[in-house]
Amino acid sequence: MARRTRPSSNAELDRRIRDLIALKGGGHNEELVTDLVAQSLKLLHDVEDRGDVKVIQTAVRELRYAFKLFAPYAGKRKVTIFGSARTAPESVDYQLAVEFGRKIADAGFMVITGAGGGIMQAGHEGAGVDRSFGANIRLPWEQAANPVIAEDKKLITFKYFFTRKLTFIRHSDAIALFPGGFGTMDEAYETLTLMQTGKSQLMPLVLVDRPAGTYWKTWDKNVREHLLRNELICPEDTGLYHISDNVDEAVRHIARFYRNFHSTRFVRDLLVIRLKNPPPPTGLAALNEDFADIVTGEPFHIIPPTPEETEDGEHLDLQRVAVGFNRKSYGRLRQLIDVLNQY
Repeated sequence: MARRTRPSSNAELDRRIRDLIALKGGGHNEELVTDLVAQSLKLLHDVEDRGDVKVIQTAVRELRYAFKLFAPYAGKRKVTIFGSARTAPESVDYQLAVEFGRKIADAGFMVITGAGGGIMQAGHEGAGVDRSFGANIRLPWEQAANPVIAEDKKLITFKYFFTRKLTFIRHSDAIALFPGGFGTMDEAYETLTLMQTGKSQLMPLVLVDRPAGTYWKTWDKNVREHLLRNELICPEDTGLYHISDNVDEAVRHIARFYRNFHSTRFVRDLLVIRLKNPPPPTGLAALNEDFADIVTGEPFHIIPPTPEETEDGEHLDLQRVAVGFNRKSYGRLRQLIDVLNQY
């Protein structure tokens, strides 16, 4: 079905772009590509600085290639492993990351890392190259791709951190963070910010420490004593992450998140929650009572696939619960998913 897109103000230009697409042989999402070409042509007059245009050019090129690389594996859930590139192979954290990579892959997930050394290499060693992706970044001092992933076709090397981070989040179904430096902190807070604001799908975020370790407990103490105590975050926002000092428990936490829950999508004013099994009528009544604080508009109710989802062919075999969600209480929505996973 052809979709509407915003035409440019120049009908002749639109026609010529469509002709160019036809010359290329056509393909996917032609209406969106038409708009993308039109927007690119506006750079000829709107952006004079060559460096600015090169940022746009490189970003589009990197994202196009990354999406192409991940597309054949779209049906496979993936876990991104973050952590220090400087963690030595003989360290406890390194060995735990190897164990986590192996066990999360055995649980049916593929692994994505930043493709460098340290924790990233450990994750690849555990999962194995066939179940691994690498999203490397070009830096003057570090980092070359680690030897596990260096020759594999599922390795991408990015120039920009922002395109690399978008790739991580876009293709991840869970995040596991091991101890690390500024980069790991950036990745932790970026993931939390995107989930807290609804700019990414909710997913398990597990902070993995060594047995009886204090790295993430100290981090959590700072969050609670400064961010939470000063009301800079909501109490339920601390439920967006989970601290574990046991690899088996960390793997279970991720796997259980998808025991019944699948994904969400906004369709106009409704949040559509896709599930393997719907709650019974008594369960729906309980949701409407226990989570009334996040409902604006329609209460929790079971629906068939929406026309928008049908048009996109989005998981039409799944059950659906819809609700008028207030679009701000994502910490509470994370709690709701735990309840839905009981069915």
